[in-house]
Amino acid sequence: MMRASLWGLRDLGLLGTLVLLAMPLATAHAQTAITRDDVIVKLNHFETAAEIDVPALRQQVLERSRSRSKNEPPPSKRPPIAPDLNNLPAFNADIQFDVDTPIVLPDSYQTVGRIADALTHSSLLPYTFLIVGHIESTGRRENNVILSQRRADAIRDILVNTFKIAPKRLQSVGLGEEQLLDPARPNAPTNNQVQILLVAKVADEPPAHPAPAAAAKKPAKPAKRH
Repeated sequence: MMRASLWGLRDLGLLGTLVLLAMPLATAHAQTAITRDDVIVKLNHFETAAEIDVPALRQQVLERSRSRSKNEPPPSKRPPIAPDLNNLPAFNADIQFDVDTPIVLPDSYQTVGRIADALTHSSLLPYTFLIVGHIESTGRRENNVILSQRRADAIRDILVNTFKIAPKRLQSVGLGEEQLLDPARPNAPTNNQVQILLVAKVADEPPAHPAPAAAAKKPAKPAKRH
């Protein structure tokens, strides 16, 4: 009986040790969950509107990804394709996608929801945003651009269709591996993050023109007397 009790105590001690070891991991995981305020703090720094031709940037990224020049620098030495984006208020989000697809995994919907909460907060409601997709430097560059664009589009679609963010406030572009977030480590997971950039104020809609007043009826001519 004594030996059985000792074994039981030892098992309980091991279990307690495992629980204690697991607690910091759980705490660390909890600390990585973003809040609405985290997003607001990062984005609420508007200074001047950025002039970004999104369709032109998409084409430029795709063309550079097809470069086959012998003098092409390695990913770690490649200059950013749109350096002006680095000057905009930005929030970098770790959004998990299914492998090689634009399908957002269920665990990341909470992250997208917190972003939506921030974008509808009074401090950010007057602004427009650019969703930027990135991909780590693996595989074909051109394929990475296409996938990053599809992922940026997917985030925009979720924000618009699921969380009802006004479409006019959101644009999307995929930069592939043409503007790595961590150039020193081209294959690092950090380079798969999605960025939300504050771009400009929402354009004022022209006032609605009032309906033209009905033409005044001319007074009827008096009947001629015979």
